[in-house]
Amino acid sequence: METIGILTGGGDCPGLNSVIRAVVRRAEKEGWRTLGFRYGWKGILENDFRALDRNSVSGILPKGGTILGTSRTNPYKDASKIRQDLEKIRSVFDENKLKALIVVGGEDTLGVASKLYRDGFKNIVGVPKTIDNDLSCTDYTFGFDTALNIATEAIDRLHTTAESHDRIMVVEIMGRHAGWIALEAGLAGGADVILIPEKPMDVDEICSIVKRRASRGRTFSIIAVAEGFKLLGEDVTQTKEPDAFGHVRLGGVGERLASVLEKKTGFETRCTVLGHLQRGGSPTAFDRVLGTRFGVNAVEYVKENKFGYMVSLRGNDIVPVKLEDAVKELKKVPDWYYEMAKLFFG
Repeated sequence: METIGILTGGGDCPGLNSVIRAVVRRAEKEGWRTLGFRYGWKGILENDFRALDRNSVSGILPKGGTILGTSRTNPYKDASKIRQDLEKIRSVFDENKLKALIVVGGEDTLGVASKLYRDGFKNIVGVPKTIDNDLSCTDYTFGFDTALNIATEAIDRLHTTAESHDRIMVVEIMGRHAGWIALEAGLAGGADVILIPEKPMDVDEICSIVKRRASRGRTFSIIAVAEGFKLLGEDVTQTKEPDAFGHVRLGGVGERLASVLEKKTGFETRCTVLGHLQRGGSPTAFDRVLGTRFGVNAVEYVKENKFGYMVSLRGNDIVPVKLEDAVKELKKVPDWYYEMAKLFFG
C-alpha cells in the first residue's frame, strides 16, 4: 500500500481541517494510506505522526484549527544543523516509504517546502494557507474569507457604540506585510479610514479626515488599521525577539494610534484588538469548499507525479504553480485598490 504524508505549519486558520479531510478521502480512493505529521515541520523532524483514515477525519469539516497541530519550526533556521536536519527528514521519508508529502502552509512553511524540493526532496506538493491572503500565484487562500467576515462583523458592531458615544474607534486587524483583511473589512464595514502596511499615511492626515467628518456633524469615526501599519514610520511590536522564521511579534499599533489621535483631535478614542479571534472558530462555507478543492487536487498532483507544485485558485479553476514562484514574493494590495477605498474615507 502506498503512503502519503501531510503536515500543517505556521499559524492556524479556518479551513485546515477541510484540507486534511479531503486529502484522506481522496487518497483512500486510490487505496493509499495517509500519515498526518504533528506540529508542522517539527513532526517530520521527530517522526511524530498519526495514521489518518475516514473515521479519524469524520466530523472535522466545520471545526477551526487543525487536528494535526501546528508550529513555526524551521529546519533551515540553524545553519550549523541544516545538514543534520535534512538527514533526519530523509530518514523519515525512507522509514515511512512516503510516496509524497503534502505541505499545507503560508510563505514560511511553503518556503521550507520549496527549499527541500531544491535540495533533492522531489515528492512534495504544496497547499496555500494564510488568512492574510498574501501568497503569490493564487487569487485566494482559505481562511481569508472567514477572517474577513469576522473583522467585518466587528466593525459593524463598533459603529453603534462609536455613534452613541461620539468616539473614534480604532480596530486593529491582522496583516503583517499585506493589508488585505483590513482593506476589505474596512470597505465592507464602512470604515472611515483604512490603514495598511503598503500605504503610509501621516497622523496629521488621519486627524484631518476625522475633523472633516466632525465639521459635517459626524462626530464619530471608525478606523481600521492592519497590525503591520507603520506608525510614525516604525513597526509597533510586542517583542523584539524573532520567531524561527525571523519575524518579530507585531501588535499594539491600534492602542498607540488611539492615544495619538485622542491627543491631537480631542475626541475620546478607544481601541479594539481583534487578534486571534480572526483565525479561530468555524470556517465559512467558502473556506470549507476551497480547502476541500485544494486537498483533493493536491492528491491528484501526487497521482500525476506533479511534484514541486502548489495548488492554486485562478478564477474558479484550480491550477498548478511552481512552489518557488509561489514564495518568491508576497502578494500585496495594489495601488488601484487602495485608491478606490480612499473614495470612501471620511
